[in-house]
Amino acid sequence: MNSNENELRLIYLVLDLIIVNFIFGIIYFISPVLPDLSFHERSLYLLLFNISEFITFSVFSRKNLYLHDSFSNRVKRISNRMLSFSILLFVFAHLFLAPGFSNIFLLDYVILLYIGNVIFYFSLYTFLKIRREKGYYVHRAIIIGYNDMGFFLQQLLENTPMLGYEFVGFVADVSEEDKDHIGHINELSQLVTENNIDFIFVTLSAYNDIKKSKELLSVCNKIGVRLRFVPENQYWFKSSMNLESVGSLVVFNPQEIPLDDLKARVVKRVFDIVFSSLVIAFIISWLFPILFLLIKLSSKGPVFFLQQRTGINNRTFKCVKLRSMCMSEDADLKQATSQDARITPIGRFLRKTSLDEFPQFFNVLFGQMSIVGPRPHMLRHTEQYSELIEYYKVRHYVKPGITGWAQVNGYRGETDELWKMEKRVEYDMNYLNNWTFWMDLKIVFMTVFSKKAMMNAY
Repeated sequence: MNSNENELRLIYLVLDLIIVNFIFGIIYFISPVLPDLSFHERSLYLLLFNISEFITFSVFSRKNLYLHDSFSNRVKRISNRMLSFSILLFVFAHLFLAPGFSNIFLLDYVILLYIGNVIFYFSLYTFLKIRREKGYYVHRAIIIGYNDMGFFLQQLLENTPMLGYEFVGFVADVSEEDKDHIGHINELSQLVTENNIDFIFVTLSAYNDIKKSKELLSVCNKIGVRLRFVPENQYWFKSSMNLESVGSLVVFNPQEIPLDDLKARVVKRVFDIVFSSLVIAFIISWLFPILFLLIKLSSKGPVFFLQQRTGINNRTFKCVKLRSMCMSEDADLKQATSQDARITPIGRFLRKTSLDEFPQFFNVLFGQMSIVGPRPHMLRHTEQYSELIEYYKVRHYVKPGITGWAQVNGYRGETDELWKMEKRVEYDMNYLNNWTFWMDLKIVFMTVFSKKAMMNAY
């Protein structure tokens, strides 16, 4: 897969070009020079600004990506880049602009761009740190290995919020007096559960041994946490292609799945937003008022049924459904069966047609679910089946879906026998390992038109 460093570099480039063009828009309204220029001259100025920024970014991009200490580090980097940007811009101006161009205008632009960069990145840096402290959109990570590489990685994770990691602590056989040491390697499963860990980084050379690496990967799959190895000899590995990275460090992903790739996740997310928005606008908007009335007339209770379910990275979320049963205390413990007395008359129709699942398009829009993915299960089932099925939690490496590969192949409904859940997990694993955008489209098509998709719907 492509390096995450390249993905982060592209994000920064887009942000910088947005700032360049935004400042140009401000200058247009406050400068006495720009409004008097022709459209061709204004376009030429704008082109020179963007080309100068692109070239400057290309030269300085690597030093622009990561913070190893405080935000003052980025201010120094912005200052160095802006100096180079200014020199390049004035050289291009003398080469390509008509004689008599305004040096004052260019200087005003450079100063305003510098201020804009500092304000924007400071605001972004502060916002991401606050979000990280609150636990939003971050991966909680621990580091196995109490060594120089581990300490460097710790600084990288703590001071670069754009990477999206929250450093929790070290796991190593060292003195417990260190505040960052949270436990020993033989306590790994317990530490992951207690600290809600999503990622484990390994910097110990001991895990260069293939057997030990496979054993650790097996443990991580059982507890549902992603694993990355960080080699100590970074220079040698940087010459290799298609390696993943965290910040400026090369890391190995021993269990790469297609949706680890940023481009794949972006494609899937765009599809989720567009598809769910269309369903909400053109179906839910007129259908729900009718269903609300029918649900209210059929039984007492709320229209919606909210249930805690397991989502991506083992995090719980409130899955929304239209209520199809009478209110009961065992709703979070007992699955619906084919002749379940709790199901209301309108509820049976909703479940048979899967209309009870339609509110989950809002879960998709809010980013908690995807249109296609492994179906989210009750917390009780996650706890129960993760003990019975070895790699059950691997299905939580991606967002849960409204529909999925297992469902369109007939594995939905009650799991009264263990083999039924085992088949679900088998199909979910197949989906994780072989995902493509076309596979998602195929599953959506099968959900609507395949007879298998309607099997066991009650």
